[in-house]
Amino acid sequence: MVWGGAIRRLGGTASASSVRWMASSSAAPNTTMLRNIGISAHIDSGKTTLTERVLFYTGRIKAIHEVRGKDDVGAKMDSMELEREKGITIASAATYTTWGGYNINIIDTPGHVDFTVEVERALRVLDGAVLVLCSVGGVQSQTLTVDRQMRRYDVPRIAFINKCDRPGANPDKVVGELRNKLRANAAMIQLPIGLEDDLSGIVDLIKMKAYRFTGPSGEVMETEDIPADMVDLANARRTQLIEAVADIDDEIGDLFLNEVDPTEEQLMAAVRRQTIALKFVPVTVGSALKNTGVQAMLNAVVAYLPSPGEVPNVALDADDETKEIALDTTDADAPFVGMAFKIEKGQFGQLTYVRTYQGTLKKGGVIVNVSHDRKKRIKVPRVVRMHSAEMEDVDEVGPGEICALFGVDCSSGDTFTDGTSALVLESMFVPEPVMSLSIKPKKATDLDTLGKALNRFTKQDPTFRVHVDSETSETIISGMGELHLEIYKERLLREYECDTVTGQPKVSYRETISSAVKFDYIHKKQSGGSGQYGRVIGTIEPIPAEEEVDEDSKGGTCEFLDETVGQNISKSYVPAIEKGFLEACLKGPLTGSPVERVRMTLLDGAQHAVDSSEMAFKAAGQGAMRETVLKADPQVLQPIMKVEIMVPDEYQGVVMGGINKKAGVVLDSETTEGYCTLVTLVPLGQMFGYSSELRQATQGKGEFTMEFDNFSPVSPHYQTELIADYQAERQKKK
Repeated sequence: MVWGGAIRRLGGTASASSVRWMASSSAAPNTTMLRNIGISAHIDSGKTTLTERVLFYTGRIKAIHEVRGKDDVGAKMDSMELEREKGITIASAATYTTWGGYNINIIDTPGHVDFTVEVERALRVLDGAVLVLCSVGGVQSQTLTVDRQMRRYDVPRIAFINKCDRPGANPDKVVGELRNKLRANAAMIQLPIGLEDDLSGIVDLIKMKAYRFTGPSGEVMETEDIPADMVDLANARRTQLIEAVADIDDEIGDLFLNEVDPTEEQLMAAVRRQTIALKFVPVTVGSALKNTGVQAMLNAVVAYLPSPGEVPNVALDADDETKEIALDTTDADAPFVGMAFKIEKGQFGQLTYVRTYQGTLKKGGVIVNVSHDRKKRIKVPRVVRMHSAEMEDVDEVGPGEICALFGVDCSSGDTFTDGTSALVLESMFVPEPVMSLSIKPKKATDLDTLGKALNRFTKQDPTFRVHVDSETSETIISGMGELHLEIYKERLLREYECDTVTGQPKVSYRETISSAVKFDYIHKKQSGGSGQYGRVIGTIEPIPAEEEVDEDSKGGTCEFLDETVGQNISKSYVPAIEKGFLEACLKGPLTGSPVERVRMTLLDGAQHAVDSSEMAFKAAGQGAMRETVLKADPQVLQPIMKVEIMVPDEYQGVVMGGINKKAGVVLDSETTEGYCTLVTLVPLGQMFGYSSELRQATQGKGEFTMEFDNFSPVSPHYQTELIADYQAERQKKK
């Protein structure tokens, strides 16, 4: 294993330009010496602070700056003014650096659930990740979300337990939560030397050495023997580590059964094998803010996370998407295949972030957007590597790399090839918005500006949606929460000088049915000449909650089944009936909300020799759905949010009382070192303005995070109110 440069970086003398990609700007690096990693965690776990130290210790930046921009500079990866003001990461930021002879692409992702799509698209294109956890907070709500995202894309990860200098730091508790809450086979490969104010270094349980971090900014990593008072503990923890690996690795398992202590090389190789196989999570420790343990975490990144060639990647045949084709991420001469995973407005036009999966992408070369127009050939005018908001021009990038392009019009998730193959990569998962606001400019003259800005935002962020209400003609923006929409409102003012007014937040309700009903519906219309006729017979029923549905299908969570026998209805009319049914599902009869988890089964019907047509049967499908739903005990569903609230102990009763008033349910509560963490389920409609309410109730000491959990039926009384409001609104428009 190569550790060159990993032990010492003296006095901050290396300049940002002195650390170069370990290859010329026109040649692809050896993929075995390349790591593509993301840094992900719950909000305020120290991700951006950790990334800042990584860039400093690897010589990528000259000085350390903190989040919130307190020194008028701010952390390198928080390049947006709003990020520095609020002290949170809003958009994922990419950079690259080198460590011990390895090239590392890093993406720092947001921790707030409102910006979860940034984590989705980063993990979709990365080969490994660092899961950052707070040594006091442990596994929190967004940690669970990030874990699900990592599992969705089969991303190997190491864990870094940060903030071991905080009062109440307890890394052992955090490892227990990794095992119990995340069901991860996690074990420490490092131990902290001291905790809280006494944190002074770490012990490596594989090398059985201690490391201290000295110098003005902890840049000197000094190796020494394990302190005498920690030798017994280190030996016991090393045995636990070997046992954990022996359970899943045959080589270490055989050595363990024969009571043979594995060598350092054998144990490192086993940890690497099982981490890449997604069977093991090595846990590192430290404190980014106190400059402790970051270099050792970097050593773990290059030692245990995979290179691009060690991660299986497949594409689908664009002409037959059931056919999978393996990609060779080690062959620079193979036909080029890449994915656009992030889009933003740059100084020179649209900036498109691309991950190359196979072959080489060259400046001046020609690529094809397989996802949209396979006939249009696009010349690549400029290729750059990103360092947060800065960029470095390169002539080409090889397989497994991350770069950005200028002058290429596309959408997030599009697949590019060199035109010699018709391959398409599976795009990232995009969650549905849970909250909507009406928006309009304060000045009528800003209407065009607003339209251009919203169009740009929707292109960049797939969870940010815009539509015009067909009945009110209002522009409606939808997103993942209050903060998500507030950020876009602020960006409109700052980036486009477009001041806006937003209406009351609107909850995105859904409708469904609770019983099965048969239908026999006739659509008949005569107005001179040939008329319209279509008869459909069948059933409409709810899809049970335990039954899985393909949400990516054209019907979303609604299904259409054709079980007709004979020729009473021509098979050519069946797609029109399905289309009518699915269009009717877009707007339910109770509140005008989308209909979910309803199945229509077409059993029979009738047609007319002259008057039947696709239009007639489409209308019959729509009419049957709208009429029958009202007889099937329809229900309005509301989004339920999983809310995690952290408050000092003395405010626990007040906060729980507030949650009960909101018709919320407390799932779990845990008290640690004077702080109480409540895990609750609360209807989204009750959460508007909760941040101000919580601040007032706890004198500014409480904080909370929330994420969508499920849709659940509203109470009968509330449903009656919602229906009445909807009918009154419709009456106004007439």
